Amino acid sequence: QPLISSSKWLQLHGLKRNKLSLSQILSQIGFQHRKDYVTTLGKLVASRYADGLFPQYKRAQDGSVYNLTAKKELILHFVDCLMGAIELYKQRMEWLTSESRQIFGVIQEQCIVIVLDFGTAAPTEFDLCRDALSMVLVEQVTQIAKFNLIRAARDPMKWQQKSSPVSEHTVKSAVAWLWKLDHMTAASHTSSVEALLEAMSDEAVSS
Repeated sequence: QPLISSSKWLQLHGLKRNKLSLSQILSQIGFQHRKDYVTTLGKLVASRYADGLFPQYKRAQDGSVYNLTAKKELILHFVDCLMGAIELYKQRMEWLTSESRQIFGVIQEQCIVIVLDFGTAAPTEFDLCRDALSMVLVEQVTQIAKFNLIRAARDPMKWQQKSSPVSEHTVKSAVAWLWKLDHMTAASHTSSVEALLEAMSDEAVSS
């Protein structure tokens, strides 16, 4: 994903490698309490030698029981690791739900068209929409390869005829174009669909 902090993303992906899932932790701090089939009894029988010898943990998912043998220091080490992992996920969620990502999500594609359909928005709503769009252009579109803007209208209005390479100049140009749009423009019942079809006609576009 193009907008993710590389160090944070690598740390999150490293959690599995660092063995921080419940099964992985349990295998490192104890051993599973086993059952075996006893022919003479005709049923599964659990070993009893560990009863009362070790603290035990029963997994809710499958009912398996683990005898915990680790020393306090190792347990505290895993507590620290898990608290660090929780903090990373909190930061990730805060990032995902901040600024333009809160409205548009995270743009992952490298070539996009943003279709603008303002409908009958009041002047204040129209300006709020343009503020949000300006934000996504500056914060996210600057991180991808190519983009374009199309406004839904009786005759769809394009910023460029085809998706254009991203640069400081093109992003500034798109923001300026956005703020020069008229509040109201002639529309039809099919204007949104026509704008989407126009966006899809650019073969370079992936989203």
